[in-house]
Amino acid sequence: MFAKILIANRGEIAIRVARACRELGIASVAVYSEADRDALHVKAADEAYLLGPATPAESYLNVAKILEVVRESGAEAVHPGYGFLAENAAFARALEEAGITFIGPPASAIDAMGSKTRARELMQAAGVPIVPGTTEPVATAEDALAIIKADIGFPVAVKAAGGGGGKGFRVALTEDELPGAFEGAAREGEKFFSDATVYLERYLPDPRHVEVQILADKHGNVIHLGERDCSIQRRHQKVIEESPGPLVDDAMRERIGKIGVDAAKAVDYVGAGTIEGLLSSETGEYFFLEMNTRVQVEHCVTEMVTGIDIVKEGIRAAAGHELSYAQDDVVLRGHAIECRINAEDAARNFAPAPGRIGHYKEPTGPGVRVDSGVEAGGEVTPLYDPMVAKLIVWDADREQATQRMLRALAEYEIGGLKTLLPFHDALLRTEQWARGETCRDLMEDKGWLKQLAFPKAPKASADDAQDAPTVEQAYTVEVSGRRFDVKVIGPAFGGAGTPNGSAPAGAATAAKPRRGERKSSGAGGVGGADLLEAPLQGNMWKVLVEQGQAVEEGQLICIIEAMKMENEITAHKAGVVAELMVKEGEAIASGAPIARITAAVPAAE
Repeated sequence: MFAKILIANRGEIAIRVARACRELGIASVAVYSEADRDALHVKAADEAYLLGPATPAESYLNVAKILEVVRESGAEAVHPGYGFLAENAAFARALEEAGITFIGPPASAIDAMGSKTRARELMQAAGVPIVPGTTEPVATAEDALAIIKADIGFPVAVKAAGGGGGKGFRVALTEDELPGAFEGAAREGEKFFSDATVYLERYLPDPRHVEVQILADKHGNVIHLGERDCSIQRRHQKVIEESPGPLVDDAMRERIGKIGVDAAKAVDYVGAGTIEGLLSSETGEYFFLEMNTRVQVEHCVTEMVTGIDIVKEGIRAAAGHELSYAQDDVVLRGHAIECRINAEDAARNFAPAPGRIGHYKEPTGPGVRVDSGVEAGGEVTPLYDPMVAKLIVWDADREQATQRMLRALAEYEIGGLKTLLPFHDALLRTEQWARGETCRDLMEDKGWLKQLAFPKAPKASADDAQDAPTVEQAYTVEVSGRRFDVKVIGPAFGGAGTPNGSAPAGAATAAKPRRGERKSSGAGGVGGADLLEAPLQGNMWKVLVEQGQAVEEGQLICIIEAMKMENEITAHKAGVVAELMVKEGEAIASGAPIARITAAVPAAE
């Protein structure tokens, strides 16, 4: 077994891997950006090293720097978690060439499954059913239209060849929507995966997203751990997952499990991976969608129903051990549900809502698990994913698990930040959820989502900071890019006992408004009713209107990129764009003006 593992990630998954390492008797090494100096994953590991500035390209995606830290720390293996470099074949090869083990599949498997078009070809050759569509990239929207008319028909999914996690996925219901869908998928493919090529698939009406967890070792053993249903999604990104699937029986489980095992064997897979697929609610057909060559965000629900530690098994497999389980050992017991607690505003079409966390208390009790990477006083930065935590529950069946989740959601307290807690509570109380539906109608109903708005939390009193007791506090210092733990005797927060005189959440927010908080101009202000403001902080990715242009209410005005998501900003009223205050490529703050839209015809005096 390895003596030391470097975890090339951040947040909850880095903490999850560090815990697995500790249980296996392996020393762990954390890496962090300047923005994550005080993050929990840094404290969870045995050692920690600074990578660089806050932007991912200069830190968590900086392969050269990570290799440097691997050598300096003496780590024998690297666990990539998910996201960042987890599915980067070049990174896996660089580690191999340096004599370092990549805890994941071989680079050849990442290459094969990283390109969705190549993966479709391989699966088709292996006899795995794929969604009807193209296996070759499509060059232009005009070419796409010709193929659609000849073979596929509308509606059609336009997908980036290197896409994943909901990125590079667009749907064209009609011919008129095709150019925008094609351009959007290509743009996201280039931005997130450096690959603008796209392909086409038949878009299945209201399919269930059902995936199969597989484990494989270097001795040819491959097993599956049953399925997860991840049909509850917003903008093609998952928000609730469960296992087992509510509409999957034993026969179907065996069938799609075999598809997963066959797919893994086709690329000589090693480690933990997931075969994603689409299940037709109407016909019962199951199609291969893609393979994620890494541990999934939602692996927790499978662990809860099987009792198998997926992260540990992946580490053991990378070290050359045989799997601890045979297929006959895998038994699904009870039901597990996971809610992704993201810093998002469901009432604003799930717009990212970064900010500093105030009071923070996680739920506990029987059958409740929280995988988080935050604490009181921490910050959800717009630079990274908006996930705050994953809340997972287990109980004897789906109905009881739902009730346990509702109890846990009610116990979860996150101050100073808008999250999806009220969204999850509302959705799990619907008849659609109870019937095991995809709830796609609710996710696309802006009227229903707007009902999930909730009042801002009250600010903490400034007096709270003055009555703090004297305590022993643990801090960390950074010397030459490496972290060390120290202890200080002093006030619980604020004053001379706190580094840089800083105070935790509650004290910090008492003196000034929370980040992103501002006075609303309202209809009574100058131009207030006409002003379209940015609902979030980010970068102005695309502006689709010009000054002087007439627009309809709900028309797309611009796209703001924030927290690895594209957020479409629409006109709040019909009229004329009298003034346009933004440009593509520029940063924009929450509440900043985007455009002033006035009545198309001036009102009579």
